[in-house]
Amino acid sequence: MSTLNPPKRISKRHELREDAVITWYARALGYFDQNRKVVYAAIAGLLVVVLAIVGYALYQKQQSREAEQLLGAVIGLYESGDYREALDGMAGTTGLLEIAGEYGGTTAGNLAHFYAADALYNLGEYESALEHFQDFDRVDGFLGASALAGEAAVYENLGEFERAAGRYLEAARFYDNLLTSPRYLMSAGHAFEAAGAFAEAQSAYEQIQERYPDSNLASQVDVYIARAQAKQNS
Repeated sequence: MSTLNPPKRISKRHELREDAVITWYARALGYFDQNRKVVYAAIAGLLVVVLAIVGYALYQKQQSREAEQLLGAVIGLYESGDYREALDGMAGTTGLLEIAGEYGGTTAGNLAHFYAADALYNLGEYESALEHFQDFDRVDGFLGASALAGEAAVYENLGEFERAAGRYLEAARFYDNLLTSPRYLMSAGHAFEAAGAFAEAQSAYEQIQERYPDSNLASQVDVYIARAQAKQNS
């Protein structure tokens, strides 16, 4: 035998590591053999969960597609002011109420709640409008603030002025911008005045000048501030 390439010696550490691997493997095989039914059941259970998740995702995708098509077909009635027809639907067209009820978990179904609420409000059906405004999952931005303002308007029509004012304040904060926030603060001030809360009304009006000095309403609000102050002193 050549001495140029002597056989490598295996270290004791390497031997121990190999023994540990063999021992673990043997134990794993032994556990599997003794618990075959349990292992198979666990694998089957995991497979069921995975298939359920995949199936639900596909179902949601299909629901979203259907809701978008149905909402697209009825939205023209809403935009033209045919609110009752938009809510209830017509021949071949599913109404907003049904879309909101059947597809509320989708983006289009959620929007159906908003449009249904506004249509009901315009028809004077305030309690039903409030339900749909509250069922609407408020997304960030303009629509979320509009839904809060819609709730506020309902409360005003129901004579709950202080509650309405609170919702208007929420709407102003929810989507902070130069266009709608001053208007919501103005509405909050009017609602507070209607509730007899004149200090709160003054605060709402003053926020318009302080936070939105460049808005159109900032130059008009002095008269309302003076009125709220006068009513506090009367």
